[in-house]
Amino acid sequence: MKRSIILLIVLFFLFSNSVFSQKEFETISLKASFNYGKSVAVFGGSVSVIPASDSAKILWEKYLGMTITNFGVPGAGFSSLQGKSIQQQVDEAGLFDIYILWASTNDYTNKREIGSYTDYTEFDGYDQGKLTTQAGGINYCIKKIYEINPQAITYLFTSSKAFNDRGAYDPFYEHGMAQYVEMQKMICELHGIPFLDQFTLGGYNIFNKDLYYRDPIHMNALGYKKLGELQVSFLAFP
Repeated sequence: MKRSIILLIVLFFLFSNSVFSQKEFETISLKASFNYGKSVAVFGGSVSVIPASDSAKILWEKYLGMTITNFGVPGAGFSSLQGKSIQQQVDEAGLFDIYILWASTNDYTNKREIGSYTDYTEFDGYDQGKLTTQAGGINYCIKKIYEINPQAITYLFTSSKAFNDRGAYDPFYEHGMAQYVEMQKMICELHGIPFLDQFTLGGYNIFNKDLYYRDPIHMNALGYKKLGELQVSFLAFP
């Protein structure tokens, strides 16, 4: 309880411009975080790597002292059928302290099969035929990360809301992106991997999308700054 109160106080001061001047605001860091100063590999689609996303990552560097290497490729998803898949990106990664799987919208947009949380796990004998599903791709990435670095810290950022169709933002729409997000979270729970539910907690909706998005799928610099503040609070004390 005491730790939670201290964290809330730190984060309040960290992101409250009304309390500190900008100069004072910039002097705050989160050096008490276990993740402070760590090297980070980021995998994903365009949402994870476009220039505007630097507005988020700059905050990771500034407040958590992280060094970041981007492996993301536009068009990529977890399914092996989806662009230069996140599976391929992880295959190319070396040794890092932290590995972040930043889920894209591409598996949903391109109607890749969601699959089952057991796809490409010990439960099906690591059936490579399941690597075409989103679930199989996520499980592959997690397994591969721990083969690269058995001491790896792995996190998953879920897909954020998009506004290219109703299913991309309505959590109750049948066969919408929320179902893909739920599978992402289920697999994290299976493997004990902390996740940031960006779909639910991002705070984006049809009323503010024009403020925070540059197009129906990709945020602008302001949108990424908003998201980056959420990511820093997660990465500081997951």
